[in-house]
Amino acid sequence: MAATPIVPPMTEIQAAAQAAIPPQLPPHRSHDPANNLKRTDPFQFGSRYLEQGDNVFEFNAWDHVEPDDEFLAFAEAQYAKQRDAPASDFDKKRFNADPAKWWNVFYKNNTANFFKDRKWLQQEFPILADVAQKDAGKKVVLEVGAGAGNTAFPLIRNNENEELMVHACDFSKTAVQVMRDSELYNPKYITADVWDVSAEPSEESNGLPPGLTEGSVDVVVLIFIFSALAPAEWERAVRNVWRVLKPGGQVLFRDYGRGDLAQVRFKKNRYLAENFYVRGDGTRVYFFEKEQLEKMWGEWTPEKGIPKSVLPSDTPEDGAAQEATAEEASAEEVSTETGAFEISKLAIDRRLIVNRQKQLKMYRCWMQGHFIKRQ
Repeated sequence: MAATPIVPPMTEIQAAAQAAIPPQLPPHRSHDPANNLKRTDPFQFGSRYLEQGDNVFEFNAWDHVEPDDEFLAFAEAQYAKQRDAPASDFDKKRFNADPAKWWNVFYKNNTANFFKDRKWLQQEFPILADVAQKDAGKKVVLEVGAGAGNTAFPLIRNNENEELMVHACDFSKTAVQVMRDSELYNPKYITADVWDVSAEPSEESNGLPPGLTEGSVDVVVLIFIFSALAPAEWERAVRNVWRVLKPGGQVLFRDYGRGDLAQVRFKKNRYLAENFYVRGDGTRVYFFEKEQLEKMWGEWTPEKGIPKSVLPSDTPEDGAAQEATAEEASAEEVSTETGAFEISKLAIDRRLIVNRQKQLKMYRCWMQGHFIKRQ
């Protein structure tokens, strides 16, 4: 039988050191792998779910959170105040007449430092990874509203396809110059040009981006672009996207959703039309509802255009933006006609951002879509 080892008594120093060790608590939920799953699927929008009984201020952000009743009531009160104190007629004309002017000023003041590179795009839209693969063959990507290149440059930085060409277009000549001046600008893979997605064909131009013809593009990227257009311009923009795409070509769409905190925060003299505002820097922004986008992209045809019920009833004056009659709206609701685009995916990305120090809850809302031009 083995002798029991003799354990010497702890010294005073050892006892003091052990007493100084804090009690070991279970891992904080923020380190639980179940709450930090690596995203593998497009349109997943995160995996941190707010469950009943959770302390909402435990994390800085939660995914897939619907606004609570308190926020919804606050938002409706804000919308009422905004409608009661709209922008003046003078300001409506000023900001709608030449929107490129205000974006030129914006990019002159912010150059390439305002927006972060959109590295998440290939996760949400795998086609952007596919076209950049070594054996992908000749591919053409058109980014509309390219700004300072925060989408285009990450795409070509990771590109292995010798036959990829990215057309990065913006209606701000200042933004285009920022891209052209970048050390990342490589004319072999990217060309930056001034183009307004809502342009109309004329005797001097076919209305499409420089160097592109009808049916020449594989992928069109529309990230926070349609919100910068007046509702009266949506029809021409959708038509130009359709014209430039090949059959089977894809549209990658992300934009602001109605009820986003940015909308609720607008004060007086910023309201241009329902869900449509002008920011303090003169740029405009619209906040979409899912049903609007379903009709805009799912029911549009070259012959009939956008269903008129998609447009806000108080759309700024533009001849092409008249409110549908009750008879027309009713006909649209029961229409089963196949549109020119297939809606592959259309989802709402909701986030709850938390200021833990001030105990504030901030609801964000974005729309994300993947549309395909029918053959």
